[in-house]
Amino acid sequence: MSSFRRQSFSSVMATSKHSNASSFFFILMDLPGLETSHCWTAIPICLIYILSVLGNITIMHIVKSVPSLHTPMYLFLSMLSMADLGLSASTLPSMVAVFLLGQRIIGAAACFMQLFFIHTFSVIESAVLLAMAFDRCVAIREPLRYATILTTRRIGAIGLAVVIRSAALHLPLPALLARLTFQPVSALSHSYCVHPDVLRLSCSSTLVNSGFGLFVMLSTLGTDAVLILLSYVLILKTVLSIASNAEQLKAFNTCISHICAVLLFYTPLVSLSMIHRFGKKKLPAQVYMLLSYLHFLMPPMLNPIVYSVKTKEIRVRILKMLHPKKH
Repeated sequence: MSSFRRQSFSSVMATSKHSNASSFFFILMDLPGLETSHCWTAIPICLIYILSVLGNITIMHIVKSVPSLHTPMYLFLSMLSMADLGLSASTLPSMVAVFLLGQRIIGAAACFMQLFFIHTFSVIESAVLLAMAFDRCVAIREPLRYATILTTRRIGAIGLAVVIRSAALHLPLPALLARLTFQPVSALSHSYCVHPDVLRLSCSSTLVNSGFGLFVMLSTLGTDAVLILLSYVLILKTVLSIASNAEQLKAFNTCISHICAVLLFYTPLVSLSMIHRFGKKKLPAQVYMLLSYLHFLMPPMLNPIVYSVKTKEIRVRILKMLHPKKH
């Protein structure tokens, strides 16, 4: 532990044993064993954020500038890119503070605000993935009615509903956390604030907070995951009823990018939730942090890559941007 951190702990702990929301703060966690190697750890972190921003902005620019891509599938892809940008922007401030500036202290208000945005954009991304699953389901099961079911107006209404649901459900979180009692200095488990991590540091009863957090998780991420699975059961049932193997393969190919995006988002999330509730003490801290970073940092970076590789229209437009004379 650095001398700066020891001084912070000793000076604040001398003032009081507990603190209210206006005076306590948290210590952000560095990568275990690499606390003195910021010049090296900052490089991959910065690269991840640069790729995330460039990739998602490129996707949004292509969809916006090409009229032929103003279809439900690509409009939902733009929403996914916006959610990825929001998620990246939510974790960026504290990650920059830790890995570039060496500043590991974050105030309670800033921490609560950050976790609000992180969880809000995470749920927005989950809901957009559900909307994309619905889009694929309609396209495969009702191809003749696809354009009339998913109109631009309905897509806009879906996007608005997604944002309102996510923001409204997470608005109470900062207020519920502010009523709890914490030690003047509390050490978090990673480099940004998330609700379960902050909640475990409370010195007072967290029954209401835990119950509300579980309700939000089940009503958003849990429900979305079940509905996505149901959508693919219906898709699979329809595809298997197609006589031609070539047509079956063609239908499956339209879903591959979305399946990859779903797996990128939900696999670390499910693992992280299981560790939080059942196995955190049995696993090394490095495993916990790795899954956390995989969930919050990897999807915004990898989703544009997956869609660029697997979607011909996006891939062609990117190649035209990179080699305008060739095309």
